[in-house]
Amino acid sequence: MSDEGLEFGTPAGRWVITAAVLGSGVAFLDGTVVNAALPAIAEDLHAGLASLQWTLTAYLLTLGSLLVVGGSLGDLFGRRRVFVIGLAGFAVASLGCAVAQSSAILIVARSVQGAAAAALVPGSLALISASFRVEDRGRAIGAWSGLAGISSAVGPFLGGWLIDSVSWRWVFLINLPLSAIAIAVTLRHVPESRDEDSVRHLDVLGGVTLSIGLAGIVYALIEGPAGASGTTVAIAVALGVGGLIAFVIVEARSPQPMVPLELFRSRQFSGANAVTVAVYAALGVAFFLIVVHLQTDLGYSALAAGAALLPVTAIMLVLSARAGALAQRIGPRWPMTVGPIVVAIGLVMLAPLDKGSSYLTGVLPGMIVFGLGLSLTVAPLTAAVLAAVDDHHAGVGSAINNAAARIASLLAIAVIPAAAGLSDNFTDGYRKTLLISAGLAAVGGLIGWMTIRTATPVETTTHTPTGPSCHEPCVKIDQAA
Repeated sequence: MSDEGLEFGTPAGRWVITAAVLGSGVAFLDGTVVNAALPAIAEDLHAGLASLQWTLTAYLLTLGSLLVVGGSLGDLFGRRRVFVIGLAGFAVASLGCAVAQSSAILIVARSVQGAAAAALVPGSLALISASFRVEDRGRAIGAWSGLAGISSAVGPFLGGWLIDSVSWRWVFLINLPLSAIAIAVTLRHVPESRDEDSVRHLDVLGGVTLSIGLAGIVYALIEGPAGASGTTVAIAVALGVGGLIAFVIVEARSPQPMVPLELFRSRQFSGANAVTVAVYAALGVAFFLIVVHLQTDLGYSALAAGAALLPVTAIMLVLSARAGALAQRIGPRWPMTVGPIVVAIGLVMLAPLDKGSSYLTGVLPGMIVFGLGLSLTVAPLTAAVLAAVDDHHAGVGSAINNAAARIASLLAIAVIPAAAGLSDNFTDGYRKTLLISAGLAAVGGLIGWMTIRTATPVETTTHTPTGPSCHEPCVKIDQAA
């Protein structure tokens, strides 16, 4: 690899994207495919409702609480190394899930899966950011987001076929060959990247306090709506808030913090994460409710409801790389403003769906607009986050953004449907919830306009770096708001 990095569209660049997509894809696939297996798991393992809930919760809890730690470890010890370790751990945990003879063993294995995925998800983006030259990162991230999204869409179909044709255990066994291929491609074709000049120092106290803080918040958001006692939820919230406060204090005093607080002084980094919170809160609720509404009110089968979302995936697959390239040329401000607003328009179009609504005239137009908005938003948003941090902190920057997206989605699912009265009248509550989600997406666009800077065309320079975080090639940024 040259000093400038890989070019998009070259064989070497395609191999890096392939490795990143395969690695993150197994984690994304597992997030959706397991849902289809729950009834079969309940019958085979004689698992009750609480055990089934924890089969999902254990994965989300460890993933959400360890994302930033996983990203930081990649920055510190090598992104390829941590990525491969995460893949290997995910494969071993998947085997544990597949051979589990009790719900308790399955839950433990699922928690290990989540911990391994915490190294994969931020690591996949960090590999792309570190491997590609600056002017091609937007297109590479766009290609990653479009291709990785397929795994989430394929999940319900693949899961249903494996469960009906073979066994629910193959939902987990399928991860073994996928992980093995990803490891082989990564070791052969992905260059290692880390800060060679830095002194290796693991911020143990920072990692512990942050993990406790995020675990407490994620637990409360998952278990609160599931019916956990008020006392349990209050204790989880107190632990979460206390852990996060302690984390900020620890990082402010640490000579080598896991998460340098200076990152948040960047208006673009903080603004992009604020956009993430608003947009992914809207998306979390929308994806959850639209599929349920299609089945309960419009009479779709589970397979048909999943297929109804395929236009969104197809549009993202075709347009994500182009949106990333556009943001690379004109800067992320316009895509991150227009994209969330188009998402909001799509949600408004989907809100009136009711019995008798046809797919072609009622569902499809809203899905197309929704998909166009997502394509404009996701890749530029991710690229803006990574562009706002120096190369040393690509992993932790990606991890913070992923954690923000997941926690925002969980919070929205816990709060917005209840606020819209969904439990009292599902159809009316569905409309109100989607309109609230549309408002959140539009707010995300407004935040993007106010906080994201407009970049001038990328110029590769060979001058002496002007600061510790400026590495060749550098990108000139227009400071206008």
